[in-house]
Amino acid sequence: MRKCKTAEDIKAAVAEMNVGTISLQFTDILGTVKHVEIPVDQLDKALNGDLMFDGSSIEGFVRIEESDMYLRPDPKTFMILPWKMQEGKRTARIICDVYNPDGTPFEGDPRYVLRRAATEAAELGYTMYVGPEPEFFLFDRAEAEQGQPTMIDNAGYFDLAPVDKAEEVRAEIVMTLQEMGFEVEAAHHEVAPSQHEIDFKYADAITTADNIATFRFVVRTIALKHGLHATFMPKPIYGVNGSGMHLHLSLFKGDQNVFYDPQTPDQLSAVAKHFIAGIVEHAPAITAVTNPLVNSYKRLVPGHEAPVYITWALRNRSPMIRIPAKRKASTRIELRSPDPSANPYLALAVVLKAGLDGIKRGLTPPPPVEGNIYHMTEAERKEREIASLPGSLAEAILALEQDPVILEALGPHVTDRYLEAKKIEWEVYRTQITPWELQEYLLKY
Repeated sequence: MRKCKTAEDIKAAVAEMNVGTISLQFTDILGTVKHVEIPVDQLDKALNGDLMFDGSSIEGFVRIEESDMYLRPDPKTFMILPWKMQEGKRTARIICDVYNPDGTPFEGDPRYVLRRAATEAAELGYTMYVGPEPEFFLFDRAEAEQGQPTMIDNAGYFDLAPVDKAEEVRAEIVMTLQEMGFEVEAAHHEVAPSQHEIDFKYADAITTADNIATFRFVVRTIALKHGLHATFMPKPIYGVNGSGMHLHLSLFKGDQNVFYDPQTPDQLSAVAKHFIAGIVEHAPAITAVTNPLVNSYKRLVPGHEAPVYITWALRNRSPMIRIPAKRKASTRIELRSPDPSANPYLALAVVLKAGLDGIKRGLTPPPPVEGNIYHMTEAERKEREIASLPGSLAEAILALEQDPVILEALGPHVTDRYLEAKKIEWEVYRTQITPWELQEYLLKY
């Protein structure tokens, strides 16, 4: 895939690759990818930032009286969509930043929210790199459209064909991502039936968020070709593991990983410990963003590998934060609580902001917990001051409202619109009568 840095690079690539249409993409406040498709003869207008759209129709953007918004394409995000070809012409995509009519960045643009956090890190001399591990389920498409998550296999962790019936689909997803410039590191069947994971190489926070957003629509597009539906819903099936999106995080100054310190017993630097402490302190509020659905909290329960407790460890896999064994340039922390339904821009922004707050204040994390927390009694957890992640979206919303640091990361515009959307979601869910309730109570009471 040709790398573009400037508008002139894009024009050259469009001519060389016989591009006929261009998808100008951005995300709404909930992380859904939106786009405006233009013919190639409108490219100059788009590259000049003169393409206007109606922001009042986008979730969490603006009111109708403030509707005019502008898209500014980011040349570095130019990619060919390999599956789209019409009359011999290709389709390319470019991710855009959203601007106000007066030329200022739109504060409700999730990409701008992350850029603001990344700029704060840069002012301290840091760049955050992120390697994501997104998981997803593949279900029969026709059944999924009827609200039924019908599994297509009974395979388990690392199984292969013929037990893994979607191996060829997963392989096509990987090849498509590679054609688009992704460096895929691993792809395999996950623990639950019909569940899969594809990992791609780490990058700076903004590039990684772009990649996660792209990854999700590529996976769903290729699944659709095969009569399947790919879902990033955190917990679509009761009684089996849900889908997470572990984030491997590191901070660099230039080419130096500042999380590494060979002089300490665990080879973790003071900066790494401060960063961990910041995430631990702000974990309840972060969770409202990294686990944004009512359904997210049905994954965050004991017994299915998802973390429940706000702890960290060097070897233990039950805490929220794990420290992988590799050191030197590969020293990193693994945040295990996020799920793949999160808006990647907002999720990485709040995680980075929390870690930076820990660095700025010189916070010290609690002692690492190496025992299996799930086997501890409530009294043992209380004695060791091990707190729990929010148990519901309502609890997470309350924690977010009470955390000024994470609210600052989101900014007033996103905070207001996001909380409004999530409170509506919770209220609608809270007042539903579910099939479980009818089965459990209707004849009994």
